[in-house]
Amino acid sequence: MTMDGRTLRKGTVAAGFGLMVSLLLSLPMATPGFATTPESIPEPANAVAVPLQDQVRNVMKRASRFMTGTVSYQGGYLWYYLPDFSRRWGEMEATATMAWVQPPGTASMGHLYLDAFHATGDGFYYRAAEQVAGALIRGQHPSGGWNYMFDLAGEASLKHWYDTIGRNGWRLEEFHHYYGNATFDDGGTFEASVFLLRLYLEKHDDRYLQPLLRAVAFVLDSQYDIGGWPQRYPPAGDYTPHGHDDYSRYITFNDDVASKNIRFLLMCHQTLDDPALHRRLREAIERGMQAFVKLQLPPPQPGWALQYSADLKPAAARSYEPASVSVSATADNIGLLLDFYEMTGDGRYIARLGEALDWLDSVRLPDALIHDGRTHPRMVELGSNRPLFVHRRGSNAVNGEYYTDYNPAFLVPHYPSAGRVDTATLRRRYNALKALPADQLPTRPWLNQLEHQPLSRYFVDGAHLARIPGTDNEPLTTLVTASEVRQRLAGLNEQGYWPSDFRYYTNPYRGPGAPIPAEGDYRTSWVGDATDTSPWFPEQPTRGIAIRTFLGNMARLMAFLEQQRSGEQDQ
Repeated sequence: MTMDGRTLRKGTVAAGFGLMVSLLLSLPMATPGFATTPESIPEPANAVAVPLQDQVRNVMKRASRFMTGTVSYQGGYLWYYLPDFSRRWGEMEATATMAWVQPPGTASMGHLYLDAFHATGDGFYYRAAEQVAGALIRGQHPSGGWNYMFDLAGEASLKHWYDTIGRNGWRLEEFHHYYGNATFDDGGTFEASVFLLRLYLEKHDDRYLQPLLRAVAFVLDSQYDIGGWPQRYPPAGDYTPHGHDDYSRYITFNDDVASKNIRFLLMCHQTLDDPALHRRLREAIERGMQAFVKLQLPPPQPGWALQYSADLKPAAARSYEPASVSVSATADNIGLLLDFYEMTGDGRYIARLGEALDWLDSVRLPDALIHDGRTHPRMVELGSNRPLFVHRRGSNAVNGEYYTDYNPAFLVPHYPSAGRVDTATLRRRYNALKALPADQLPTRPWLNQLEHQPLSRYFVDGAHLARIPGTDNEPLTTLVTASEVRQRLAGLNEQGYWPSDFRYYTNPYRGPGAPIPAEGDYRTSWVGDATDTSPWFPEQPTRGIAIRTFLGNMARLMAFLEQQRSGEQDQ
């Protein structure tokens, strides 16, 4: 459930779910190694004579061979690696046999290779994508979804990781307990499912149909009657973290759980030729969209919570996420409901958005508390409408404790208590749509219009899904100059990767934390004492191999090839 200041910004861009309907959605992802040794690409005797497009293809392949042959483990990827591979990380430190699904990880690399196959026509990239698929299928939960990660060495190895590194990540409470099920959190199941859909559609290879259908079934089977989805599925017993009920069962908006599931189902409805499945997809999509209407809270706080209990009341999640009204969820959901209205013309989707916008304006922070453009509190207390601020005491996962109050001093940095919300842009879009005559809005058969439309050829954009409403990613079509291309080509080192500075490090596992807090003040630090395995950001960045850097460079080089193919001129 990773969230940062950008989360509060997501719902404010007017790109809209309508773009998603035409499926200009895209993901960047990478593929695991099917060669045990990276193959070198022969350098021409006179590199100056080689056309720039050919140089791009050569560097792309050389970099990809390093990823598939040296970085990947049996088709799986993590996020960061030291150059000697002595340590490696996903969201937390990982073992050599683990694969991270949470982006930008294994599924992200699969998307990247499919994009490269489209950009070059080289079967190497399709085979690389297949290797990613092989790893993801091995890591797919029997229910059809995925956990944040999986371990190709087996369940015993993964459980050991949870009992050691995972349990001692003070702020990463989602890793304190091994549930043994799958999650919609952080987009991993979404990215993996969309990748399998793309791979199946590429050649209609039946090897990928059943895993894809299991992923579809996972989304359909886990949907609640009201239309929302839990964070994790299937239910995992009576685990009660921090004295609360298991929040992973709650109806969840956090990290775009509902909107991503709707997007995936729309993609399937658009591309899979199965009338019986279409009926199920249509019903699930419409119920999912209606859940946004049904779960809007009543006045005087007509926003949304991050998650809801079975009785449809705002509920707590991690210990620093008390039951509250969420400003980020409210801003995001306003944008999504405007999208739904554009798609359907159904007035129910915007009937109460004016109330929600007025509420957002009412909870804007006082000017004295606005820093770095962070205009709104993350959480607002139920009933009182007062902003809540997150603090902690102690030094590690054993003796530490998170709590919220009304004091804006000594805040934790990893879960900002304030974020950016552009209510003016949301309001302008709302007013413009309300002013449109009804005959200028789409009509009810909009779902039928989605059938038999191809997906986008390119899903990679930097290190994220391309063209997702509300992100600030540059589109794949942004002009790439020859000078930029040459700079990226020159950045590839002799080993075959782009060295990257990443401000990411962790304490190695040293055993469980002591019950007595260590000396020091950990209230505003990213990491606790020496036993805390949470990531932190040293003054000097770590130098090594970053999946995000590979994705970003490859995306820009593919954009250049696409520009050349379409005849766009350099600037």
